[in-house]
Amino acid sequence: MSKFKKKKTGDLPAISTASLPDIVFMLLFFFMVATVMRDSTLMVKNVLPAADQVQKLDKKDRVMYIYAGKPSSRYSDKYGTQARIQLNDKFSTVSEIGAFVLAERASKRQELQNVLTTALKVDGDTKMGLITDIKQELRKVNALKINYTTRIGDYSKNIE
Repeated sequence: MSKFKKKKTGDLPAISTASLPDIVFMLLFFFMVATVMRDSTLMVKNVLPAADQVQKLDKKDRVMYIYAGKPSSRYSDKYGTQARIQLNDKFSTVSEIGAFVLAERASKRQELQNVLTTALKVDGDTKMGLITDIKQELRKVNALKINYTTRIGDYSKNIE
């Protein structure tokens, strides 16, 4: 008889789960940092017109958006089919644009308040009269930097 016995059972040791919470929190932190939250829900039809000379805005924190177009099919029963203005997450009138711009300026840091750009995201089928009214209201509150948001493409195909 031998003094030493060999262990012949083939049982595997239990898997250690001590590092599992660390991995879970690391993944959670990654997705919290990498996720971009949507600013507002689009309530108007927004097929942007095409342009062939387009420049990208460098700093998104210096931009406030005004959407214009016909209400989407979800809202057309309540708001009709005429072109409407959307500021943040609600339909607005032309007279509310000045207050919106002043509120957006107040919410920004002091050094950004004078360099804000107003981006107009206007549907291609919207009448120019509404855009002119928007621009008149922007002039009243001295918001003179205006950007027209478009998509890249050949605009000559859209001219009829």
